[in-house]
Amino acid sequence: MNATGFVTKVLDKIINAQQPERFTLDYLNTKLGFDTASARPIIPLLKRIGFLASDGTPTSIYSRFRNPQERGRAMAEALHVGYKDVYERNEYVHDLPKDKFKNLIVEITGPKPSDPVVSPIVATFFNLKAYANFNHGTESSEAKLIAPINEASQDAYSEMRRENSQAFNFSYTINLNLPETTDVEVFNAIFRSLKEHLLKG
Repeated sequence: MNATGFVTKVLDKIINAQQPERFTLDYLNTKLGFDTASARPIIPLLKRIGFLASDGTPTSIYSRFRNPQERGRAMAEALHVGYKDVYERNEYVHDLPKDKFKNLIVEITGPKPSDPVVSPIVATFFNLKAYANFNHGTESSEAKLIAPINEASQDAYSEMRRENSQAFNFSYTINLNLPETTDVEVFNAIFRSLKEHLLKG
């Protein structure tokens, strides 16, 4: 976009406006209040970064961007979609200062650094980046939902182990080869010894 100031203005409106079935020029002009020709390139930009499908239908990225808890992640994903070629050169391109980012754009696209197309590309990226959160170490909402289930499963497993350990008993089978004798005292001595040494408590 040449009029890059419209990037943040339109995005701020998207956050607070009702999500449309299709994001059309009429929606941009009438519902969001941008009836100037300078704002029209926002529609192809939103399609490029994955906010809109080719027919103008809002995507999940669009919906998540409207959610304050998901906004930063959604925009980070959108930048990876819209600036795929740039991220293939440098996966941390969002951490570059403007001058180095500009140099990378010139390298990829081929124009002179002074070409009027370069500055709007750089400005558009940095206006979008202002909404992004690249801290992927943050626990996702899906992970937060799964964690209690895992904890409950672990508690149930621990309880099962405790119950099994309490119910677990050893049993012994002892085979005796008795001597051939008719003397009862011999047998009595053998069983007394078993009782004293093997069958205690």
